[in-house]
Amino acid sequence: MTAPRDPFFPADRSIRARSDEPLEIRRLGVVDYEQAWHLQAELAAQRATDEIGDTVLILEHPSVYTAGKRTQPADRPTNGLPVVDVDRGGRITWHGEGQLVAYPIIRLAEPVDVVDYVRRLEEAVIATVRDAGVDKAGRIDGRSGVWVPGTVAAADPAAPTRDRKVAALGIRITRGVTMHGLSLNCDNTLEHYDHIIACGIDDADVTTLSLELGRDVSVDEMTGPLLTQLEDALAGRLVVADHTFASAPDPTKGLPRR
Repeated sequence: MTAPRDPFFPADRSIRARSDEPLEIRRLGVVDYEQAWHLQAELAAQRATDEIGDTVLILEHPSVYTAGKRTQPADRPTNGLPVVDVDRGGRITWHGEGQLVAYPIIRLAEPVDVVDYVRRLEEAVIATVRDAGVDKAGRIDGRSGVWVPGTVAAADPAAPTRDRKVAALGIRITRGVTMHGLSLNCDNTLEHYDHIIACGIDDADVTTLSLELGRDVSVDEMTGPLLTQLEDALAGRLVVADHTFASAPDPTKGLPRR
């Protein structure tokens, strides 16, 4: 199978500028969103001047809504909870405990290929989720993230049958260095998604690995597998393939930045 589009350089080559150096993995536990955001900015500035090497932050956040640059007024929560307006792409989403968050602070190889970087993050998550047992997980053309096709979830026959997102992506690249990243729903609540238009998408749903597999799937269980696949994807050992099973409108296309 081929990638959704050809990358700027060979797919089996590392996308990291310094691929000869190991990734530093920092497991931070549960961290306030804004605190983690400031830490990312500090590390990204240090990475841009080679004060540190490539780093991946692994963490969970206390319950919080975050709004990317394309967030629209109608997307915002109806339950009165605060929103952090952030400098990543995309629209609004929710983070909370039980959701595995990975923030790679990576200097990308030249020429910088943002699409290839996003596809490699997706590929790492797809491989992780499929290995866990959600073997039909893949992409929807026109939308970022990792999706499960519209079938009944194993744990709840009454669950929504529309396509549903199990992992969200939102990134920022400054001076060739990445910030933000991905969140994988493991055993978090979905309650808070009911009060927003998550990622600006109202024709699909959100799910968790626990709901899909009919058992508790914890953040701890998924951290090791995700890190392995992420390292392989960035290095080019896990090559991006076309796992697209549907297409849908891009929820950010043509929208002004806030």
